[in-house]
Amino acid sequence: MADLNEVRLIGRLTRDPELRTTQGGASVCTFGLATNRKYKSNDGKITDETTFVDVTCWGKTAENASKYIKKGSLVYLGGRLKYDHWEDKTTGQTRTKISVVAENVQFLDGRSATQSGDQSQPATQASVAGTAWSEPDFEEPPF
Repeated sequence: MADLNEVRLIGRLTRDPELRTTQGGASVCTFGLATNRKYKSNDGKITDETTFVDVTCWGKTAENASKYIKKGSLVYLGGRLKYDHWEDKTTGQTRTKISVVAENVQFLDGRSATQSGDQSQPATQASVAGTAWSEPDFEEPPF
């Protein structure tokens, strides 16, 4: 059986994107993403579960992300999981982290009033590879 490493997420940015350039001239952008899940617990209460994910994107995707999205922006992204490990310099312990490398980032908030020149509300739908996506059915995280 073949391996598969594919991630698709819809969520809101937890911090503004940070754009850097490598020594080789490649653009790299990092930001945090929060995704919510609502479910009914065993005792019948509606429970909210938030998962926080670190996201990295490269090249033109990185440049566009840093230019058009900010903390609180709703995005749909597709990419892959990446496993990092390193030795902590202070304790000497091996540390690990799983993050997402985004290959596609779709801005679901639409154009902001400052970008479009009007004061209308942001769009709640955007096209992703020919499929219409609408606002997810969960409450927004409190950031």
